[in-house]
Formats: sequence, C-alpha cells, structure tokens
Amino acid sequence: MKRIPLAIPHMSGKEMAYIKQAFAENWIAPVGPNVDLFEEKVRDYTGAGYATATNSGTAAIHLALRMLGVTKGDTVFCPSFTFAASANPIHYQGAEAVFIDSELETWNMSPIALERALLDAKQNGQLPKAIIVVHIYGQPAKMTEIMALAKTYQIPVVEDAAESLGSLYQGVQTGIIGDIGIYSFNGNKIITTSGGGMLVSANKEWTQEAKFLSEQAKETAPYYQHEKIGYNYRLSNVSASIGCGQMEVLQERIDQKRLIFDRYAEGFAKYTETFSNFPSITYQNEIEGTFSNRWLSTIQIRGVHPLQLKEALDASGIEGRLLWKPLHLQPVFRQNHFFAEDANVKISNAQHLFENGFCLPSATQMTPSEQHYVVQTVARFLVQAGESM
Repeated sequence: MKRIPLAIPHMSGKEMAYIKQAFAENWIAPVGPNVDLFEEKVRDYTGAGYATATNSGTAAIHLALRMLGVTKGDTVFCPSFTFAASANPIHYQGAEAVFIDSELETWNMSPIALERALLDAKQNGQLPKAIIVVHIYGQPAKMTEIMALAKTYQIPVVEDAAESLGSLYQGVQTGIIGDIGIYSFNGNKIITTSGGGMLVSANKEWTQEAKFLSEQAKETAPYYQHEKIGYNYRLSNVSASIGCGQMEVLQERIDQKRLIFDRYAEGFAKYTETFSNFPSITYQNEIEGTFSNRWLSTIQIRGVHPLQLKEALDASGIEGRLLWKPLHLQPVFRQNHFFAEDANVKISNAQHLFENGFCLPSATQMTPSEQHYVVQTVARFLVQAGESM
C-alpha cells in the first residue's frame, strides 16, 4: 500500500480556471484581480469586515502585531501549546512572549491560567500589549471567557485561526471574534494557496495599513519613497488563483474532515468494546456551542508513549505526528515566562497533552479502506502494548 500522508494539498480542479486566467492576462506578480477576489471570497464566507491577503499566516500575525503597536519591551500573551509561528512574530517586534497553559477540554488557552497571568502582570505594572488566542487543530477556544478577560483588562485579541477556517463559536466564524484574525493557507491546511495567509478585521484602517506594509511600505510618489519599514508579505496573484478555486470546495473539505474524525472514533470504539486491556483513547472535545472543522484528527492515549506509536505507523507506511511540543519547553524560549493552569502540579496541561497525544492521518484524499488500515494498525499496536503492561 502507498504511504498514507498526514495532511497534504487537495486540488479540486476548479483552481485551473483561475490559474489559466492569471496566465492569460499575465497577472503573475503579487498583484492582480484574483488577489482581490480571494479576499472577497474569504470576507463573504467568514463575515469579516475587511481582509488583506499575505504570503503566510506568520506574516499576517506579524502585521497584526504591528497594527497593535507591539514593540521592544512589550509582552504578548500566547498559548504554549501551539506551533512556533504563533509566537515567533512577537519576537520579530522585539517584544517577549509570555506563555499560557491549556485547558483539557478543548486543549486551547486556559482562561484560568490567562486570568492568573493578567493579575500578575497588573501587579507588576506591565499588562500585555496583546493576547494571541489559537484555535488548535480546528477546535475553537473558550472565547466567551477569554474575551471577557480581555475586555476587563482592555487588551486587544489576535485570533490565530490558522487551523480553524470554517470552525464556529456560538454560530460565529473563528477569526472574526477578536480584534484581528488570521488564517493560513499553507499546504497542509484545510484549503491551500500553496503558501499564504490572510489578515481580517472589522477595522478598515488596520487592514489597509497591513496591506500597505505588506507591499514594502511604498508611498504614493513618482519615485520610490519609504517613510516606514515594510515587508515583502503580499500574496501573489497565482497563489490567490488557487485559493479562489479552493474556496469553492471549502465546505466539502470540512465535511470530509469531520467524517474522517467520526470514522476514527467509531473504529476505536469497537476495539475498546472488544479488548478489556485496550488503552483509553480520548479526543479533543467539541464543547457546547462550538463546531470544529476537525482539521486534524487527534487523540490522547494513556500508558503508551506517542513516539512508539509513530515508529509503528512509520514501519507500516503511515505518517503520524506528535502533538505540538509546548513552546515554554522549547530551547529557544527557555527564558520566557509560563503560567500553568495549576501552579501546584509538576506537569502542566500543555505538557500532558504533548506527552500523551498523537495526530492521525487526516488527508481528505484518504479512502475509507486506507483509513480502516490506519485504525487496524493503531489498534494492533495498542492491543500489543496493553498486553505488555
């Protein structure tokens, strides 16, 4: 059997009409009608007021922090349990990330840990310049509690919805709940532009300024005039062409991702019923009032180290991945502050999730028979592990 990938681009064929148009009209550079159209499609789908397309989600986060005036000496609160791209732009600005623990229902930023960090920051006279909230693996965070805390302390919120396009919190698209939202269209995301991102906001001035900075901050003049530091962050028209076609199948991809998750849950449930020694498998909760796009199907396993499972899957031609290693445990961030949900425990929630969690293949091209093979392979390994315990 061919190798079963974790998550890869899934072209629909609809992209080619937009790409051919771009080539026919020679709109190849980071400008063109399909960039505008892609922004319009994302705005219409999400309900965002305004949007600026970028060449990555990381670039969009960086621009968001520029819009909020984050600079040297500032702090920005960020989840520890996320990809490094959520935090790196904080340090681009000379600021410092303060990492916040997860809660164990949704695996997202813990409102309890966030409140502890805000109280500490207030007592020390340095409230954060912004809070970055990540909707990890497509599951919305507890935004009611987080936004209430942000409002109390008057801290703007950047929603990192890189993994959660199409996910809903109380009927509202993730990415438009905070002050600024970002999406990613990297190759492994639910839809892709090969590489790309988007900054969205109800604030027109921010999105216009972000666009200006993303185009090297070129002033209106008959020559190159620069009064601000800019970036080469604009999405190309060809990449946007792919995105225009991908937006037409977004709902189909969400349906497929959710079906993949359901098949895993049903498949493992049968083994749990059959084998008394089958290790406990739990999932990221889709709490009341939320709808997850289930970008990646992820599990927690008690009593089995996920590296062992990864090795077993690799040997069987299946790609799997450990969950995000918490950023406060990364060598590059070893000096950064971290606030656990429970300060009295040795292992934080974020570390617990990492040490017991695993990402299963979730590519929307995966066939039911391929997924059945994955379930069988995982289950066989877990049964054997259970027998040796």
